[in-house]
Amino acid sequence: MRGHLKLSRYSLFVFLALAALVEPEARVSRFGEYRGYSRPIYDGWKRSSFYISARDGTKLAVDLFLPTRGGKIAADPLPVLWTAHRYRRAAVLGEGDEGKLYTILDSFEWLPEVVRHGYVVAAVDVRGSGASFGTFGGMFTRREAEDSYDVTEWLGVQPWSNGKVGMFGRSYLAITQYMAASQLPPHLAAIFPEVAMADMYALLWNGGIFRAHFIETWTALVRTMDLQDPGPPVDGPEGEALLKAAVAEHRGNRDMSEIARALPYRDGLDPKTDKKPGVRPYLDWSPITYREDIEQSGVAIYHLGGWFDRYVRDQLVFYRNLDNPQRITIGPWSHVQSDGLDFAAEHLRFYDRWLKGIRNGIEDEEPVHYYTMGAPWGQAWRAARQWPLPEQKPTPYYFGAEGRLVLEKPATGKTTGEARDTLIVDETASVWPAPRWSMEEIWPDDLAANDAKGLTYTTPPLEAAVEVTGHPVVRIWLSTDAPDADLFVYLEEVEANGVSRYVTEGALRASNRATHDPGYDYLGMPWHRGFAADRKPLSKNEPVELAFDLFPTSKLFAKGNRIRVTVTGADKANAVTPSRTPPPRLILHREEDRASQIVLPVIPRRAG
Repeated sequence: MRGHLKLSRYSLFVFLALAALVEPEARVSRFGEYRGYSRPIYDGWKRSSFYISARDGTKLAVDLFLPTRGGKIAADPLPVLWTAHRYRRAAVLGEGDEGKLYTILDSFEWLPEVVRHGYVVAAVDVRGSGASFGTFGGMFTRREAEDSYDVTEWLGVQPWSNGKVGMFGRSYLAITQYMAASQLPPHLAAIFPEVAMADMYALLWNGGIFRAHFIETWTALVRTMDLQDPGPPVDGPEGEALLKAAVAEHRGNRDMSEIARALPYRDGLDPKTDKKPGVRPYLDWSPITYREDIEQSGVAIYHLGGWFDRYVRDQLVFYRNLDNPQRITIGPWSHVQSDGLDFAAEHLRFYDRWLKGIRNGIEDEEPVHYYTMGAPWGQAWRAARQWPLPEQKPTPYYFGAEGRLVLEKPATGKTTGEARDTLIVDETASVWPAPRWSMEEIWPDDLAANDAKGLTYTTPPLEAAVEVTGHPVVRIWLSTDAPDADLFVYLEEVEANGVSRYVTEGALRASNRATHDPGYDYLGMPWHRGFAADRKPLSKNEPVELAFDLFPTSKLFAKGNRIRVTVTGADKANAVTPSRTPPPRLILHREEDRASQIVLPVIPRRAG
């Protein structure tokens, strides 16, 4: 009897252990967390590399990764994820036999986990780059977008594909996703663009001011890759010869910095165009131009950006103007950062829903997730149903006497000529390292040196914390003795020890001040068309209002700290402002009828 009891208990233990092994994992699907809806049933992948042909016969190099289990390739058709790569689909790191092949699965740390959950992955060198043939004609041309259509449709009909195709990637690899969707490829079901541009003119001629350092650095980088280090050849005995032939064609690639420098206006025509009406790069190569086509595609879109990225405004504008199934996440990141969020979980939740049809509830959540910098630990990530936040209160902070930033509008009566500040432009002014315009993960420690080269307006120590979430707008009344002027405006938080921290920035060339309706919802901000016909030189010493937005932010200014606005006339490291001798004298007005100010989207204090 006693032995029988022992056996029964042992049997029960074995039964419970086996039950635990087969019992479904608890299902969790919420922002940054995902389990139980799909399983990582694959333990590896098989890589192959080959060419496929675009519609004009140009050979495009492809790396393909098929999930494996126990060394065997997946038997069932699976969704396909791919990226159009401008920076080589793969690279060999190290010299000679010691070199290690670095593939797309090494570039994105979350991607192997997605493969293990049952996704085919492909990376394709865009024409004119890597091992692909053809020439690079400019960033995001219609030809390149047509290539994305061709690749998508090829992937969608392969025997290992279930017919559902998605895209992924950051920066250039993200912008190509918007352009691919604009071509309406039938098999494209979902895209996940991270830190992606919508408006090329706003990038390269931000506020009408040429961002030379950015585009010249980028151009030099890709030219070196295209001609000197294109990455590995495709598989096969002819791979090396084909790679050599492809690189020979790359010698015809165009210099994007030369294109941009030659076209200071949004409606500028590409001088290389040989057809009527001609190519207007800033319009024809910008995703925002094709917003209606992207919406018509019906693809599900997960926009992901960073508060310190140069494209964050673009992605929020895109989100506002599309009716696709979509969501957006903005973290406390620059262009190259991605820490503090489970990227594998977010990609899997999104792709499982739209490429596998798994009802995991992601479409029922608040579609907007954003990080409030300076918020208490555990309260920084927040969610919303719409953007801009409906509770925001646009609050003017006026430029006051003696460098004060005040909530009270100046009451000086008639213009007296005294309520104004003078700035002699210091051409050495600059914020560097630049969190927004550099290509690296670097940050300025203190803006004091730049502040000293401009005009600063600072609040008293805050009696309570102030949350600013949304799109700040400045309205500055300016007069000068020069025919033009560039204004760079920085929003900063001054800590109790006097250190001034970068929050966000905006810029505008005075001759580009005319505003227009862009033809879509620009979130209530002033929009500068930047056509050649819009240019308005300044009249000597005649005051004009310059209204422009700063990159959006979500920032909690701490109690006891101060809010500061700094205005300079140059950003030497990041932008090209024409040099003038003697340097221009800028007058910022703060009279009652010319009240220079910054309007901050203040969020009322939250309970608790």
